[in-house]
Amino acid sequence: MATAQANDAAHPKVTELFTKALADYPGKEALMITVEFPPGAVDPVHKHDAHAFVYVVEGSIVMGVKGGREVTLKPGDTFYEGPNDLHTVGRNASKTEPAKFIVLLLKEQGKDFFIPVQ
Repeated sequence: MATAQANDAAHPKVTELFTKALADYPGKEALMITVEFPPGAVDPVHKHDAHAFVYVVEGSIVMGVKGGREVTLKPGDTFYEGPNDLHTVGRNASKTEPAKFIVLLLKEQGKDFFIPVQ
């Protein structure tokens, strides 16, 4: 996903930073990624089947899950998505400035962390 999207300026660039098996939770792992949103970038509707903890580092992003309200996050702000949440809104709030955030995912070992939904 990261390679294909890195070649398309309208999509986020995802970089995996760290993966660690969680010995106290057999079959589970922690995955840390960065997501860089170019100006105007938008995520497709998706889910993670994971607990996702978001921390905004740079710029401003708009996030939302089905049944929740959209929120605009700035550097230092956080966001949470649960394993059953449908991520319906994910975009750079700016058409001129990039945005970057870190995501810590607690998930099943070996399973994809990004699941597109039609």
